[in-house]
Amino acid sequence: MSESIEHKILKKIKKARRGTLFFPNSFSGIAISKTAGKALERLVHSGELVRMATGIYTRPKEDPVIGTVFPDIDEISSALARRDKARIVPTGNYALYKLGLTSQVPLNAVFYTDGSARKVTIGKQVITFKRASAKNVAAKGEISKLAIQALRTIGKDEVTTEQIVKIRALLEKEKEWHLQHDLKLAPVWIRKLLKSLD
Repeated sequence: MSESIEHKILKKIKKARRGTLFFPNSFSGIAISKTAGKALERLVHSGELVRMATGIYTRPKEDPVIGTVFPDIDEISSALARRDKARIVPTGNYALYKLGLTSQVPLNAVFYTDGSARKVTIGKQVITFKRASAKNVAAKGEISKLAIQALRTIGKDEVTTEQIVKIRALLEKEKEWHLQHDLKLAPVWIRKLLKSLD
């Protein structure tokens, strides 16, 4: 029976594109989470899958030039958010990195969430989900939500003219209604800094 479940799970995994992330509850139509989890571990031991972190598995992409390509922080955090039906917003140094305001990849990527607070360790990196108010995760624009969090991280008295110019240039690519929506959620000082965009 367990072999049959394992075979069904592997079949479903192979139908998905490489790099897709799977959790034990991704196979609710095949088995209960605990049984699926054991089958996934056996697939790791047989070399069919790679375990990214506790309860997170993938069949990595293979690139002819760079070799095995694993899902990145964005893909993992987004998959976890979809699984938990939660909203997430990158914050802190990770928001700065995503906007190109720093080239240093942070070892600890922090996200605000309206889901459960938790830490997920992926190799040397840690993804931290911090429980936040609904207002902090309500931003709609992919660029504007990063801009607001990046400015909050830098601070009102530390932000430079160069950083403001770069953020404004990036925000010109944001959808107008997303930007207007998100500016209403931002602290007053950030709203004033970016006001020339509306």
